[in-house]
Amino acid sequence: MEIAAIKERLKQGGRVTGTMVTVFQNPDIVKMLKVCGFDYILIDCEHGCFDYSEAARLIGVARAVGMAAIVRIPEIRREPVLKYMEMGADGLLLPGTETKEEAELLVRYSKYAPMGERGVSFSRPHTGYEKINSHEYMESSNRDTMLICQIESKKGVDNIEEIIATEGIDAALVGPNDMSQDYGILGDYYAPVMTEAYDKVLTAAKKAGKVAGVHFGKKEFLEKLIKDGYQLTMCGADVSFLMDGARNVISYLSQIR
Repeated sequence: MEIAAIKERLKQGGRVTGTMVTVFQNPDIVKMLKVCGFDYILIDCEHGCFDYSEAARLIGVARAVGMAAIVRIPEIRREPVLKYMEMGADGLLLPGTETKEEAELLVRYSKYAPMGERGVSFSRPHTGYEKINSHEYMESSNRDTMLICQIESKKGVDNIEEIIATEGIDAALVGPNDMSQDYGILGDYYAPVMTEAYDKVLTAAKKAGKVAGVHFGKKEFLEKLIKDGYQLTMCGADVSFLMDGARNVISYLSQIR
């Protein structure tokens, strides 16, 4: 699904489901996940080891097949933000967001003026190397680029209202692993303090007219939050899908006598 369609579905109160690409560098992984029915992919350049060339190939195939590609950047600096945007990424996810100032930097580096200060260079993959009307393109890019702040700590939860209200930020996405670690209850995803955090993120997003999202490795953990109103969902990753499938085959074959 293309990013404009994703943003429109979310605006209308619908839900989209993506997954994370963490290891596999072959761009055909994008086609496979699209065939499986995912709406978007998130390329993990925080924990993942993709270099710029590898990320560019994944993004290029995603653009070619109409699959939205969002990049989780390693940190909030101008260089990675600009490079992933110039590759043609449809959006960015800022991990470990804890303050409004960090959210504002994400907007500043990724949006063109007057919203931000993104550098201007059009003969790049993000324009498909086509001749464009620069003013119209910059306006559409500012409108369509999806910016997400990942909330992974108590401080991020405490500041969620300011973070999600930042102009240019579209969504807040909860990272349950790091969040539960920060609360001192690693892996206890439905402890009272965690459910309170989920509710606070969702309430702040709705108040700001924005979207709440979450990524879980297992599909079962998503059910409650989907029913509560989380719209931007992510489940699993390339590694877990491969390994789960392989384990199921081995388990089945090992029982044959």
